[in-house]
Amino acid sequence: MAELTTTKLNAESHLLLDQPLLRLPHELARKNFKTVQKHVERERDVILSSLKSTANASLAGQDATQAISSLDSMINRMQGLKRKMESLHEEEKILHQHSKKRIQHLQDLYEIPSLADVKYDEWSRVRLNRLLVDYLLRSGFGESARALAREKGIEELVDLEVFVQCHKIEESLRRRSTQECLAWCAENRPMMRKTSGVQNNLEFELRLQHYIELRRNGQLLEARQHAQKYIAPHKDTHIDKIHQAAGLLAFPPDTQAEPYKTMYSHSRWNYLAGLFVRTHHELFSLPARPLLHIALSAGLSALKTPSCHSRYASSSANASSSTTSVCPICSTELNELARNLPYAHHTKSNVENDPVVLPNDRVYGRDRLLQMRDKLGLAPGQIKDPITAEIFEESKIRKVYIS
Repeated sequence: MAELTTTKLNAESHLLLDQPLLRLPHELARKNFKTVQKHVERERDVILSSLKSTANASLAGQDATQAISSLDSMINRMQGLKRKMESLHEEEKILHQHSKKRIQHLQDLYEIPSLADVKYDEWSRVRLNRLLVDYLLRSGFGESARALAREKGIEELVDLEVFVQCHKIEESLRRRSTQECLAWCAENRPMMRKTSGVQNNLEFELRLQHYIELRRNGQLLEARQHAQKYIAPHKDTHIDKIHQAAGLLAFPPDTQAEPYKTMYSHSRWNYLAGLFVRTHHELFSLPARPLLHIALSAGLSALKTPSCHSRYASSSANASSSTTSVCPICSTELNELARNLPYAHHTKSNVENDPVVLPNDRVYGRDRLLQMRDKLGLAPGQIKDPITAEIFEESKIRKVYIS
C-alpha cells in the first residue's frame, strides 16, 4: 500500500509547471479576435459613411458614373477586408489546432495511473524537450530551438514564432533602434491598455529615448517638437522624468551632472531591451524565468544542504580532494542556480557512526577517517580531511555528541 501511494501520479501538481502551455494560445487568440473586431468596425464605419454620401448625392442628381465609381471603391474596400479576414481566420485555425494538441498532451497525463508506468517516462521526455526548446528560445538560439522541435515532433507544443519575434525586437533595441519596438507597441496597444502601467512605461521610455537621441545629435527643434507630441501627454504619470527631459536641453551629451549623465548613457538601450522583454512576457502571461530553471529549482531545493555551498563543496574543483562528489548542487553547472534556493526539509538525519569534528570544524565518522589513513599510508597519529585534504594530528580531533 505504501509503494502504491509513493508511485501514484498526482497530475494536478505536475501541471503547475505547464500553465503557460495553454495561456499563450489563449492570449494570441484573443489578440486575433480584437484585430478582426478592429478591422470590421473601421471598415463598417467607412462603408456606411460612403454609402450614405453616395445615396444622398444620387438623390441630389449626381451623375451615375460617379455613383458607380463610389460603389466600386466600396467593393474594393470590402474585398480588401475579406482578404484580411481570411488571413486572420487561418491564423485562428492554427491557434485552435495548437490548443487542441496541447490539451491532448495534458489529458494524456491524467490517463497515466502511476509514476512507474512507461507512458509517464514518454510523457516526461516530451515535457523535457519542451523545456529545452523554451530555454533555447529565451537564450536567443531560435534556429537550434526550431531544429530540436522539428526533430522531436513538438512544433505545436512550443511557441517558436512568439519568442523569435521577441528576440528580434530585443536585438533591435540593443542596436539602438526604437522603430521595431514602437511598431510592436502600436500593434498590441489594445492589450497593453488593459495591463496596468505596461503601455505607459514601455512606450514612454521609447519616446524618451528618441528624444534623448535627437538632443544628442543637436536637433533641438526636432527634440522639442517630439517632446510636445509624444512625451508631454504622459505628464500625469511621468511628471518627474518629463522635468528631467526638459532640463536635458541645457546640458550637452558630455555632461557629468546627474541625472543627465545617466540619461545620455548608452546603457539605457540595455535597460530598454530588458523592459521590453518583461513587458512582452507579462502581456502574454509568460514566466519571467525559463521553465527549465523553475523545474530544476524544485529538484535542487529537495537536495540542497548547508554544505553544498561550502568553498570545499565541489570536489571536482578541488584537485587535492580525496573523494568524488556526485551531488548536483555541488556541480559547477548548477551551483550558482541553487545558491538562493531554500534548504531541503529532512525529517530524518543520516549521521556516520562515532562522529568526530576536525580542527577545521568539519564532521566525519571516526572509522571513515581511520580507513582513509590506512589507505593513503599516512604516518601513525595523523588524520586527513577527505574533502579539503588538510592533515591534522589525531589528538586534536574531538568527539561529537548529537542531542
